[in-house]
Amino acid sequence: MTEIESAGKVSPRDVSAPESSPAVEGATATKGAAPMARLVGVDLARALAVFGMFAVHVGPFPTPGGGVGDWFLGLASGRASALFATLAGFSLMLIAGRREPKTGLAGRQARTRIVIRAVVLLVLGSALAMTNFGGAGILNFYAVYFLLALPLARLRARTLGILAVTLAVVTPQVAYGLRALLSESIVNTVDSYDPIARVCGVGVLDLLLTGLYPAMTWMTFVVTGMTLGRLDITSGAVQRRLAVVGPALIAFGYGVSWLVLRLTGGDKEIAAAMPDMKDLEALKDSGMATGSFDMPVGRGLWGSDAWGLLAAEPHSGSTFDLFGSIGIAITVLLCLTVALARLPWLGRLASPVIAVGTMSLTLYVGHILVILALPGESATPPQSASATLLFSFILGATLFAAIWSRFARRGPLEYLLNRTTKLANLVR
Repeated sequence: MTEIESAGKVSPRDVSAPESSPAVEGATATKGAAPMARLVGVDLARALAVFGMFAVHVGPFPTPGGGVGDWFLGLASGRASALFATLAGFSLMLIAGRREPKTGLAGRQARTRIVIRAVVLLVLGSALAMTNFGGAGILNFYAVYFLLALPLARLRARTLGILAVTLAVVTPQVAYGLRALLSESIVNTVDSYDPIARVCGVGVLDLLLTGLYPAMTWMTFVVTGMTLGRLDITSGAVQRRLAVVGPALIAFGYGVSWLVLRLTGGDKEIAAAMPDMKDLEALKDSGMATGSFDMPVGRGLWGSDAWGLLAAEPHSGSTFDLFGSIGIAITVLLCLTVALARLPWLGRLASPVIAVGTMSLTLYVGHILVILALPGESATPPQSASATLLFSFILGATLFAAIWSRFARRGPLEYLLNRTTKLANLVR
């Protein structure tokens, strides 16, 4: 979520607009300012993802049939972080070269910037993992995504798109097999030799395979974002294609999963294997505030857990989950891009929210620190989770971002990260 942090300003030649505040640029976005409208659309999408993460971490538990509010809370589960990961891939293209990859000295410096960002995020994410917030943070996973994406930064949009589809189809099955064949003794042995795991409890095995956002499956989102980054999403032809692809992926991911599970009885098998899903309060107390679930580790290949490969639940890591979440990410980014380009007043109205998207790293880390500081809270989600608390987080973040953006182009942590990546200028 930090990576777009003014990633559009990393290389002025990538955009045809001056390096002014994205929040201000959003206020003046018009049809004639397509490149900047595109970047502000990314900022606004990232702000919505920030609010989605707030909903997951501090919002009330969504109850089935509870109304529109509960539907939105359920929608945020897993999809907010998937949107972040997709935008991460998009922003990598802003750094590495939008329509054409940077080469030569510019290319070497761009790759160095990405590596520096990865190192900073790994350190920061590991530090957060050492708190009572635990492994629910995503920053150290982002570091791995960045490093794995480096060899792909010079690929064309078509190649990246094919790779994203391939990853969505293949990696869930591979990840399931590897996780199912693991044993606790193997995991403990690997972690005992892993310095990162020994320091913060979230080691390389978690980052690649067994964690909440494992790179093996979540790279699908990143590569999808890289594909979008290589496309001219202000082009009418591209927008029309995405307007078909996004909803089609949503329908396939969630519709086909729903149909197959009910035709095969897999929905009953999953419910029987997860009895805590029947008790919403028990589920909330267990820390699974969103109703999501993970693929098993060490429980064998054959059994009721295999039905999870047909589910589209958040964090299930199935092909259906990946396609559905990708469809939502594409649709959100497309709708916001088109809306900001065609409705100039929307940019002015949404400028405080757009400002949230320009400093998502600061607000993400800040909201975790606030959660940890809440009276009586020791982990996420807070026991005091409520709609009022969620609204307070959203309002507080928006006010902070709106005020800060009046005096600085970047958020506090974004500024420090940007200064650190300037070390890449020493590369020759």
